[in-house]
Amino acid sequence: MKKILRTMIYLCLISTFLTGCATTKVERVDVSERVDISGKWNDYDSFLTSKEMIDDCVGSPWWKLFYKKNLRNPIIIVGHVLNKTHEHIKSDVFVKYLERSLLNTGEVDIVASAEERMQVRRERSEQQEGFTDPETIKQMGKEQGADFMLIGSVHTIKDEAKGKYVILYQVNLELVDLETNKKVWIGTKQIKKIVKNARYSL
Repeated sequence: MKKILRTMIYLCLISTFLTGCATTKVERVDVSERVDISGKWNDYDSFLTSKEMIDDCVGSPWWKLFYKKNLRNPIIIVGHVLNKTHEHIKSDVFVKYLERSLLNTGEVDIVASAEERMQVRRERSEQQEGFTDPETIKQMGKEQGADFMLIGSVHTIKDEAKGKYVILYQVNLELVDLETNKKVWIGTKQIKKIVKNARYSL
């Protein structure tokens, strides 16, 4: 009995030792490389979707009409992109991809979001308190108002069977004239993924 007990203890110690010696392997990849592990929405989906949809948005007739009338780039504020999927998608990350794609076109100007404006206004207000060089103080009441707001939502449709599922992501974006509430552009992007041998259901 004692021999069996000693053997069990010995095996447990070896198992603990081997587990403790296990190493974690880390591989660095280019951030632009597509990596799909779980089949869920990821950074590459945000990058691809934002680029394609913004290119379509800026290339649509509304931009030429606005520029012809105003002789300047339209000013856009990116609003909320609602997550209506069954997954936890960081919508703020997707919003930043949208802002970056818009700026990179060179065809529009972007203004800060409501949350960002609070930080900027606080800094501008503190500049008025006498501690800042008067020649560098930024004036109040000089904020530029947006002409349009970009809003949207992300949806999913899932079809699942044992060991396999198909998931469709649909992103809907709309550009709204802030003065008239008219929708000047509506875009849709779909991404479909087939995930095989899934151990766990999403």
